[in-house]
Amino acid sequence: MGGEMIQHKALLRQQLRQARKRLPPAKRRQAERRVANLLKGYLKRGKRWGVYWPVGSELRLDGLLQAARRRGVQLYLPYIEAGALRLWFTPYPEHAIAERKRHKQPAIPQFPGKKIRAHRLHLMLIPLVGVDTRGCRLGQGGGYYDVTLAAVRGRLPPLKIGVGFACQQVERLPAEQHDMRLDIWVSELGRQDFRGRGRHHHASTGERAS
Repeated sequence: MGGEMIQHKALLRQQLRQARKRLPPAKRRQAERRVANLLKGYLKRGKRWGVYWPVGSELRLDGLLQAARRRGVQLYLPYIEAGALRLWFTPYPEHAIAERKRHKQPAIPQFPGKKIRAHRLHLMLIPLVGVDTRGCRLGQGGGYYDVTLAAVRGRLPPLKIGVGFACQQVERLPAEQHDMRLDIWVSELGRQDFRGRGRHHHASTGERAS
């Protein structure tokens, strides 16, 4: 990646994080409820979801995850091994959401348990800093999701759903060949599907993650 693109991405990250942080609390909660409602159609018993531990001003979906657990969805969180970019995923403990709310833990914890790779997941809810109208994702810059999903090639990949606030979407991001593209983007404005030739907006979905 050239120096100019690195600088461009760094500037975009700064601008998009600031836009996300400026959202009023009431609007943030309303958006989170809307996104959760749009994702309820994916709740299928026995499915394995890769989810994320929200940090800073990232969109929170605690209510949806609790509903998913009640419906028999198996939840997994990223697990980072020292010196490796390819993620493992370990079971999301039932008590973890309550503990995070109680202690406001700033760091992303690593939970023990049987580790699986991304190709064992049916669906991934993926956090992001930015997304464009083609489904290109701008992450934190660590490369974990890019490397993890590149390793899935040749196997049936999980459905890649980016989640966030509408203020995080731009017309076009600087992207390279290896940069990950989402299958679907969900914000408070609706659901955007990047698969196939066209882009489609839907207010709700009953689509099956398989």
